[in-house]
Amino acid sequence: MEPLQHKTDENLSFTKHGENGRNPFKPTAAFIGASWFALLTGTVAYCIGLWNASMQLNEKGYYFTILLFGLFAVISVQKTVRDRAEGLAVTDLYYGLSWFATIASMILLTIGLWNADIARSEKGFYAMAFCLSMFSAIAVQKNTRDAKLIGDKDM
Repeated sequence: MEPLQHKTDENLSFTKHGENGRNPFKPTAAFIGASWFALLTGTVAYCIGLWNASMQLNEKGYYFTILLFGLFAVISVQKTVRDRAEGLAVTDLYYGLSWFATIASMILLTIGLWNADIARSEKGFYAMAFCLSMFSAIAVQKNTRDAKLIGDKDM
């Protein structure tokens, strides 16, 4: 995939086909809103579930830390993948660590839930809220980056 800075027919199509002047690479308000809504829904639901759980504080702390670790890790993966796709320098070490941290957070959550003494439905709830949070964090980071990139080019 080539960087967006190169002018091609593909990324100049908005000037050929779009009479309203809207850049087709800029995320729509609906997608931005849906991404933020999903992120807030996933993280708030996960945290409310932890707050109401009948587990010890150290267990709650473990699951909360895994959520924070996972959110940071997927944002880092999104950034490094995007940087590489755009031709920006990213060291192999940081790229690998980003992927390792993402996979580690998922494995740590899986191991924690597998060994947890809670109902299966509660385990499923935490897993789904975690997955929703991870995916939506990637979408929010992508939208933020796209909006910044488009904003910089418009000026």
